[in-house]
Amino acid sequence: MEDTSMDLAADPVGLRRGDFYLWRLIATGLSFAFFGVGGVLLYALVFPLLWLLPGCRLTRRRRMRAAISYAFHLHVQFMYRTGVLTFEVIGAERLGRPGQMIIANHPSLIDVVFLVSQIRDANCIVKQSLWRNPCMRGPISRAEYIANNGDPDMLDHAAGVLRDGQTLIVFPEGTRTTPGEAPAFHRGAAAIALRGAQVITPVFISVAPTTLTKAEPWYSIPHKRMHVRLRVGADIDPAAFNAEAPLPIASRRLNQHLHTLYLKELLLP
Repeated sequence: MEDTSMDLAADPVGLRRGDFYLWRLIATGLSFAFFGVGGVLLYALVFPLLWLLPGCRLTRRRRMRAAISYAFHLHVQFMYRTGVLTFEVIGAERLGRPGQMIIANHPSLIDVVFLVSQIRDANCIVKQSLWRNPCMRGPISRAEYIANNGDPDMLDHAAGVLRDGQTLIVFPEGTRTTPGEAPAFHRGAAAIALRGAQVITPVFISVAPTTLTKAEPWYSIPHKRMHVRLRVGADIDPAAFNAEAPLPIASRRLNQHLHTLYLKELLLP
């Protein structure tokens, strides 16, 4: 009998792709296209209409953020219903409290979409490059999100919005995690939390198989549907770190605590 085992082993992995690979590739492309078009429509049509409605600046800002949250919710549903991904969110009811700083790891490009879709009125620190993106600049400026532009006053600004009672979403890595590596948090997030947060709430995000990482183009999709999981962890009291230490030491201790916590919860070596 002819031995075919070597032939099978030599088959290119790409030829054995399943789970509606071609359709998921098309749907992924459509997801990116709709995201860009949606950002332009929000800025050109939806936001001007919402701005014309009566109300103070605070009321208008809440409308803008609610519109972004709902748009992100629709985007998540589009990706789910077209078979791009499956997802679960555990503990979402504990998100969105006044003065709450939400800290999350950053395994993929769509982490912020999932988080903001769960919170009707949240502020967010976003990287400076998004302010130059024509699809995103309008929405994030109208929502008064905070630019991570390297300005020394950014930390004070972020702490101030927490003291004002806003919910703030922060990705302390500043960029997406390299697959298989532990998240490396910058101490700026800890400093913001200790200066202004009433409560710190970690969110643990996992994406399996890994996709939309920093080094991957959008069309490099996995061999099967990805599953996105967000789990809200136990609250952390910033006062426990602020009690007896100056801010630089307290920031270092909190940052180390977060690093150890994420290693444990994400089961990383």
